[in-house]
Amino acid sequence: MIPRVLLGTAQVPGGGELRLLQRGAEFSIMLGANELMNSRLSGSEEALAEQACDRIGGRPGVRMLIGGLGMGFTLRAALARLGPDAAVAVAEIVPAVIEWARGPMATLHDDSLTDPRTRIFEGDVAAAIAEGDWDAILLDVDNGPDGISRPGNDRLYGARGLSLARAALRPGGVLAVWSSAPSKPFATRLSEAGFAVDEVIARATRKGGARHTIWFATKP
Repeated sequence: MIPRVLLGTAQVPGGGELRLLQRGAEFSIMLGANELMNSRLSGSEEALAEQACDRIGGRPGVRMLIGGLGMGFTLRAALARLGPDAAVAVAEIVPAVIEWARGPMATLHDDSLTDPRTRIFEGDVAAAIAEGDWDAILLDVDNGPDGISRPGNDRLYGARGLSLARAALRPGGVLAVWSSAPSKPFATRLSEAGFAVDEVIARATRKGGARHTIWFATKP
């Protein structure tokens, strides 16, 4: 068996340590004993972007915000769906994740980081949401509403956070939220925040694998 090699570590603001590991051509990012992402398992993260793009349609000059760069699955899928006049901002709060994307995982990210439609910045996605005027906000932060890495992420998924996200969206805009597991309380909060909610199950790979939950919440 090919051993895993530790490529780097990074502190998560608020607590915890990320580890970037490689086994052959496979990368994984761990938080303690929990695997947050793996380069073989991109299906649901791609579905997050693809279905969000489908829901906002072919409107011109799309402005999309992605919370969490990770391994870039969501960004690449969004760029493949959006037109040349789109603008995609990606907020990543852990600086090392951006460094890994431009370093050991550069081939995985391909040319998505240098695409003229892309803007990658270090920072909290909550601050970027407040900028407003988004057609789509895609959140792949932590493990979803019941996150494990940053208690501060809870403010994205609480009633106030959802209200701010709704206000930041253009009419017909979509808030898409990825989660490793379903959450009835969160689905209820989305509805109470004034969204039309569609809950979708997406598999970890195109052929199957673990079931993940994605909520597509549309602003009327």
